[in-house]
Amino acid sequence: MKRYRLYVDESGDHTFHKSEDPAKRYLGLIGVFIESEYYRTTFQPEMEKLKQKHFPYNPDEPVILHREDIINRTGPFWRLRDPERERAFNEDLLRFIKEQDYQIITVVIDKNAHFERYGEAAYHPYHYCLTCLLERYCGFLNFYNTQGDVLAESRGGTEDQRLKKAYQRLYTDGSGHRDPKFFQQALTSSEIKLKPKFKNIAGLQLADLLVHPSKQEILIEEQRINDPRDNFGKQICQYIQAKYNRQVYEERIKGYGKVFLP
Repeated sequence: MKRYRLYVDESGDHTFHKSEDPAKRYLGLIGVFIESEYYRTTFQPEMEKLKQKHFPYNPDEPVILHREDIINRTGPFWRLRDPERERAFNEDLLRFIKEQDYQIITVVIDKNAHFERYGEAAYHPYHYCLTCLLERYCGFLNFYNTQGDVLAESRGGTEDQRLKKAYQRLYTDGSGHRDPKFFQQALTSSEIKLKPKFKNIAGLQLADLLVHPSKQEILIEEQRINDPRDNFGKQICQYIQAKYNRQVYEERIKGYGKVFLP
């Protein structure tokens, strides 16, 4: 039986502070899921080759692909201040994103609308998005009669403990739409794995690169933000369309690979 792992990262603020600033109003959560043997033999080694080609490093001190550092040209990404090096890296990164075998689910929540609707009874935005993400991930696993686990980026002591409890609650009690068995037969563990970015987890690095562009694309499709001028994020979105989880028979992405919670 094949085994999968879901790598989870976020874009935006997970706390409730009413704001019209899209960066704070909307939280996006992405899950990148990859078959474990493929990840070991192909995905992870190919990512290391990509990084070594453009940012040579000692394996004891690996380079971590982090969208914010890449944009700001900080740390090892100072090399991208050279336009030719930037062009070469962008081309190879887009090729990697296109050619690797993985699937994605992105969930975006309007925190203002959610809090206005539920008040003090509102779900924790991150946990709510994760529930919606896991319902679809487990739906994929159950449909193909396989199993997997979940690894998310660590966000600190208190938040990590709350996230662990929320995950365990989902595993034990189910969600409002799915009973516990739905999750238990798909997930190999009752505990979510949490790792910081500096641990050089290839799946988390891809999730970090994709979550913001994917969130922005959903907000544009939902007419929540204006379509910006062409940029590198939009190029990334062109290459990940084929990667979105979808309804098997009708191939619908909306509600399966792209989820908006108004």
